[in-house]
Formats: sequence, structure tokens, C-alpha cells
Amino acid sequence: MHRLLLIDDDEALAAPLTQYLARFDFELSAVTRPSAALQRLASEPFDALILDGMLPEMDGFAFCKQLRGGQAPWREIPILMLTARGDLTDRVVGLELGADDYLAKPFEPRELAARLQTILRRTRRAPAPASPSTLMCFDGLQIDTTRRQVTSAAGLLELTSTEYELLTLLAREPGRVFTRDEILNRLRGQEADLYTRAVDILVSRLRKKLEPVEALKTLRNAGYCFALPEVAS
Repeated sequence: MHRLLLIDDDEALAAPLTQYLARFDFELSAVTRPSAALQRLASEPFDALILDGMLPEMDGFAFCKQLRGGQAPWREIPILMLTARGDLTDRVVGLELGADDYLAKPFEPRELAARLQTILRRTRRAPAPASPSTLMCFDGLQIDTTRRQVTSAAGLLELTSTEYELLTLLAREPGRVFTRDEILNRLRGQEADLYTRAVDILVSRLRKKLEPVEALKTLRNAGYCFALPEVAS
């Protein structure tokens, strides 16, 4: 059973959504304000958040930013943002602030369940058995796939689950060019939609966290690749 926290000021949404998501082994709790969400997060474990973009006290985007800059484990908890219908700006902002996925309102509950399942599959993968191959060493960067940790000369990097998955996807095949559609398919586990701008935002976020290491290379009109040389561990 996966525990979810819904943060949405529409109180009528919680009951039917709780009943529907229970079919997919989700246990949903709901609050209407960010302050109440923080209290629940401080006292209970949750596997993912469903966060509305429009909230009292502060909007969902500001709250997403607060969570990503806050204390562990809040920094890494998967976040699915609910955005205004067809509003591309909301999607871009949410992803830039660290959300793992987005869904436009009004939405189909089945699609919400599918996206949550995808996010949790990605973040709940069982670690590989400890062995030398779980440590990937590059010039200026080290990726420990057993602990899901990335370190540079600056120390341990704080990456979201999606940023980590993107980095390891590229690092496992240095020099290979991945198109935006390939990256979307691999990270989401579903067919890519037309919103390939999400990949550009994700790469931009990851680049900033890797600075001054220049690990990601952009090939115009082609895609992205991992550019660091591998070194002996």
C-alpha cells in the first residue's frame, strides 16, 4: 500500500478520489492548506504528494519550491502537480521547481493513478546488490547506484528522483545521444506526448546542480549525451 497526500482546497475532491485510488493500492489522505500538509509530513510517512497549483496561504508552485529546498526526506518526495487546464506555463514552472510530473485539471482518475504508479516505480526500484559495478566514476563526478547518491568535488548532490534517473540513464552510455522523446519514454515508462519541453527543463535543472562539472552535452536538433570520461574507481 502506497500512502499519498493530496493538497487541494477542493474538499469535494478527496472522498471520490480516495475511493477510486484504493483500487490501485493507494491510501489517500487529504489537506486543504500547505501549513496542514507540513504538519502531516512532519508526523507521518508518505510515498508521494498530489499538489494543486492554486492553494490558500501560498500557491502550489511556491510550496513545491519550499519542499524541494527544505529538510530531508521532503526534498526527495515525489510530487505530481495539478495544473490549470492546458496552461503550458504552469507545467513549465512546476517542472522547473522540481515537480516529477504534472496533470491538467480536469483530469481522469485513471490517468492520475497511472502517472502515480509510474513515478513510484521509478523511485522505488530495489537497489542492485552491492558490487564494484554499482559505483560509476567519472572525471569530477561519482554515482553510487546502490545508495542512489551522486557526489562531486563540492560534496553530496541533492537531486530529485527524476534528476537522478536522468543522470544515470545518460551516464550508463557515455557519448550516446538520447533524443528528447527517448528520454521521456525511458523516464516515464509511457509514450511521450508532444511536451518535450519538459526534458529541456529537467536537463537545465540538473546542469545547475552539477556545476561546475560539465557532464551534459547538448547536440542541436538531436538531443543530449553524457560527456565525462570514465575513470578507474
